[in-house]
Amino acid sequence: MTLQQTSTPALRRPARRRDKQRLWQEMAMIAPAVLLLTIFLITPFLLSFWTAMTNQPLVPRPTPVRFVGLLNFERVFTDPLFWTALWNVTRFTIWVLPVQCGLAFLTALLLHQKLPMQNLLRGLFFLPAITSMVVVCVIWGTLFQYPSGPLNQIVGFLSGGTIQPIDWLGDPNWAMFSIVLLSAWQAYGFQMIIYLAGLQGIPEELYDAARIDGASALRRFWHVTMPGLRPTHVFVLVITTIQAFKLYTQVAILTQGGPKESTETVVHYMVRAGFEEQKLGYASAVSVILFVIVLLIALLQRKLLRRFDV
Repeated sequence: MTLQQTSTPALRRPARRRDKQRLWQEMAMIAPAVLLLTIFLITPFLLSFWTAMTNQPLVPRPTPVRFVGLLNFERVFTDPLFWTALWNVTRFTIWVLPVQCGLAFLTALLLHQKLPMQNLLRGLFFLPAITSMVVVCVIWGTLFQYPSGPLNQIVGFLSGGTIQPIDWLGDPNWAMFSIVLLSAWQAYGFQMIIYLAGLQGIPEELYDAARIDGASALRRFWHVTMPGLRPTHVFVLVITTIQAFKLYTQVAILTQGGPKESTETVVHYMVRAGFEEQKLGYASAVSVILFVIVLLIALLQRKLLRRFDV
């Protein structure tokens, strides 16, 4: 046996020891995140799934809680109101995505330029995102007042009186559209900040190289800015979709699901079943279904956007 063969195991031991130390350090670093996810995400979901398999009421009753299996899920899927709520929130998501994300993207492009009082403008545009949704609903509720609210007066002035006052929140044809406008205005500032961060992360050298090659501003936008924002687009679309499916506060304050169930959403349906009707097991079944739907949509979005190289 040569000296090299006898010394190899001895040399490997310090390397293995360093690998184990590094592994323990990495596990210690991710332990707080795993602990928080377990406490606030995984455990509540498992408890919700278990509760959905019982007839658990909101307030304890003398009768014992019974295990009912998948009965609550069957009742949810056979309730026409649930499908109406799911369609409404899907319609809301389809409408709000281009409005909110488009407004955020255009505003970020504007504020990324060298403008006077640039930081002040960024703060003003971001202000609605940090304003309480309850306050925003009260303000927009005043704007939507029928028939003499400020928004109707503006529409009447711009149309020369040819357009009659619109019942923004009382007309089934306009109620969801009004919620879309309110929601997009309140939340677009958050996506704007994300887009600004993405724009600032694009190396300036790429723009300089494109200018040297004689690329116009439009070509620089399509061949430098848009490819550089691909991860940002994916992130913004996914988080906006998740937030849209959780639509609740606007509906609870302004329309209570009406008129004629045109603004009923899955979360509003779930809260009403759990708190007003005190069917905690039934509401838990709705929450589990909503979680699975949102998860599948988010995964599908990521897969499709990556497939199309976005």
